[in-house]
Amino acid sequence: HVQLVESGGGSVQPGGSLRLSCAASVGSFYCMGWYRQIPGKEREGAAAIYFYRTGASTFYADSVKGRFTISHDNAKNTLYLQMNSLKPEDTAIYYCAASDSPIPCAYNYWGQGTQVTVS
Repeated sequence: HVQLVESGGGSVQPGGSLRLSCAASVGSFYCMGWYRQIPGKEREGAAAIYFYRTGASTFYADSVKGRFTISHDNAKNTLYLQMNSLKPEDTAIYYCAASDSPIPCAYNYWGQGTQVTVS
């Protein structure tokens, strides 16, 4: 049974940094990512990492490109999102997602979410 457990959220001032973690209980995935949701708005993708046999590719939303970095520790089966130069508009609930489907990044597992507040 796959469980994704996020941690690392919190409150930070504008310009500050946070690192989110997402520990997967079991499984190996084709793709993992971070989504975020502002109350009253649709959930949006922030970053994703797609795993190949020989490496991985990363993808970022324009709104976070250059400020956020997604990474994965295979040994710990943990996904990270390093967030730098945070802005008030980054305030949201951040969700970790994972896909073991061969359809690229068709996420079928989700974490419970962690709140990030920038003010």
